[in-house]
Order: sequence, then structure tokens, then C-alpha cells
Amino acid sequence: MKVKEVADLVGISVRTLHHYDEIGLLSPDTTSSGYRQYSDHDLETLQQILFYKELGFPLKKIKEIITNPSFDRQEALELHRKMLLEKRSRLDNMIASLDKTILHAKGEIEMTNREKFEGFNFSQNPYEKEARERWGDKAVDEANTSINNMSRAQQEALQADMNAIYQQLADLRHRSPGSSEAQAAIGEWYDMLNQIGTYSLDAFKGLGQMYVDDERFTQNIDQFGTGLAAFMRDAMAIYADNNQN
Repeated sequence: MKVKEVADLVGISVRTLHHYDEIGLLSPDTTSSGYRQYSDHDLETLQQILFYKELGFPLKKIKEIITNPSFDRQEALELHRKMLLEKRSRLDNMIASLDKTILHAKGEIEMTNREKFEGFNFSQNPYEKEARERWGDKAVDEANTSINNMSRAQQEALQADMNAIYQQLADLRHRSPGSSEAQAAIGEWYDMLNQIGTYSLDAFKGLGQMYVDDERFTQNIDQFGTGLAAFMRDAMAIYADNNQN
């Protein structure tokens, strides 16, 4: 199939397909005249790319995954299905919470503070852990394992403490990330992370970069305040550099 035919079939732009080719994500064969020709295999790869995009994976990470020599398409399809079902479940919970909030706003029902935040989940998708363990980022998964081994009450207490630090940092995000207030708060974040995992200062700095590079982290963190993920990245880098022996 030619590029225009693929674009019409899938519902994406020709420019997007050209971009995928330019970054080495999806590079079809070309004819002697220089026209791109997409095979059935190319279309299967494109389907994988779009599944990962729907799940919030950035293009750089998608490329790492599908070009990995150990990549298994059947395994990936099964994982996509699990992750999409989990995403649907989260959306259903948020819609239910939104419906109750609308009724509460109309004065038709009462809501507790806990009920107002049901459906929000700032932890990692449980199937993302499986994907990341399969294809990388194991340091983050070690922390996730520690959290998964906690009781529900312990997890809720930890989440409350984490949210409190997020909010504290969100309130500071318009100041310099190197200010004493920001560094004190980000130091609390470093200590908390090391309660559930093992983070060296270099790993802490790398995690901060991931907050910006990985759209899933950015979206979750920036719900506390636009630009918070970038602010935390900068504050974490300064903290790591200042505390190196």
C-alpha cells in the first residue's frame, strides 16, 4: 500500500507516517521512484505503535520496545489487552465518581471527602509493571513491588503522604527549584522514595528526568499543578548534584 492509502485506512495523517519513517520507528521499503510501500508486516507494526500510543507510551519508548530483539508480537498483544481493560476500568470508576459529583453539586446526594477522590489513581498501572519489567526500567518496578506488598491501609497512608508532598511542591513550583524551600521538600521526596525502594542520588536524578520524558508520569504529576513534573525534575537534579560526596 502507498502512504496515502495507509493514512486513509488508519485515519492518521501522511505527515505522521513520514515522521515515523524519519525517526526510524516505521520505515517501509521504497520503490525505484522513491515512493514508500507498506507491506502487511509494516501494517502490523503500525498497529502495535498505535496500541502503545493509546496507552500513553512516548514514541521513543515505543521504538525501544518494538526494535528489541526479544520483542514478541503475540505477547505484546496480550499485554495490550490487559492494559486496555485496566484503563477501561479506571475510566468507568472516574465516570461513576463524576456522576456522583454532579448529583452532589445539585444537592441531591451527599459525598464524603474520600468519595470525591474515588477513581483517581496516581500509582502505576499494574500491567505497566509487567511491561516495564519485560522491556526495562527495573529500578522503578522494584519500588512498585514494595508498594504491592503493603496492606491496603498502608498503601492509602503512603499515597496520602505522597500526595501531600506533591501538593507542597506544586505550591512551590513557581519559585526557583534550587531554593531552600524547594530543596527541603524534594529532600522529603527522596527520603520517601527510599522507604519503598533503593534510589541512589544518580537514580533519583534519572527518575526526575523520567517525570518529563514519560508522558504517563507527566500527566499524573501535573494534575497537582501544570509544570510540576518539570519543576520536580529540576529540583531533583539540583538535590542530587548538591548531595554527591
